[in-house]
Amino acid sequence: MKTVWVFPGQGSQGQGMGADLVNSEKFAAASEVLGWSVAEVCQSGNEILGRTDFTQPCLYVISAVLSDLLKEQGHKPDFVAGHSLGEYSALYCAGAFDFLTGLKLVQKRSVLMSGATGGKMAALMGFDREKLEFLIDQCQDVVIANDNSGDQVVISGTAEGVSAVIAQLKPKRSVYLAVSGAFHSPLMAEAAAEFKHFLDKVEFADLSIPFLSNVHPTSPTQSGKVCHNYLSAQMTAPVRWRELCLHLAELGCARVIEVGAGKVLTGLVKRIVPAMGLVNVADRGQVLALGN
Repeated sequence: MKTVWVFPGQGSQGQGMGADLVNSEKFAAASEVLGWSVAEVCQSGNEILGRTDFTQPCLYVISAVLSDLLKEQGHKPDFVAGHSLGEYSALYCAGAFDFLTGLKLVQKRSVLMSGATGGKMAALMGFDREKLEFLIDQCQDVVIANDNSGDQVVISGTAEGVSAVIAQLKPKRSVYLAVSGAFHSPLMAEAAAEFKHFLDKVEFADLSIPFLSNVHPTSPTQSGKVCHNYLSAQMTAPVRWRELCLHLAELGCARVIEVGAGKVLTGLVKRIVPAMGLVNVADRGQVLALGN
């Protein structure tokens, strides 16, 4: 039975996450690099934990520790994938870079993204997809940033453009996201260019496990160079999660293990590929419960 480990991104965080992992050496090492306590932020309320520059490093650290624990128990996936930020956790798991290198990339990314302004993001649930795609085609200022499932997407763009699309689409539900900018859209071009300068100083090793990218979800790769290029494009490119999950089924994957805080990704997979076996590993106890 083929298994894929998937790693969550921003939006999966919750107060108290990682509580039984704080004694890991990686928590201490991360705090030294970041200049603040990962353990303390994970215990804080949403006002702090919900800040992009805090959220992203915390999620990366937790997923990295959990993937290490899974490997120590003798587990190994056939594929890895991540949702937006989660791609860094997936690439660490697959050996593209070491823990601290990945953390420094995540830290730089999170600071740049938290400083981005001038746009909005909104999650839409229950809508006519054909109509949405028509409206997006007609509106140059809005894109589908996260294609999460058939009936759940996130749109991103100018505040006026996002409001106009929602007004015309009339989805059953729409929720504006508490983020500073229009992530995964062309409005992130300036931040993406600055991040690329930082990213280009890091060389990726070839991977030990095939990786499926948000940018090209139907092309698993173990090439470090290819993965590097994917991350260069990721900040402005859409998260094509729905296509990725459909392709996992085509690859013969029968089980998805979400490695990290929350249950967002397994929830999405259930909508897209209902027959897929789903497991959540968010703490040490769930690692041990997985058995061998």
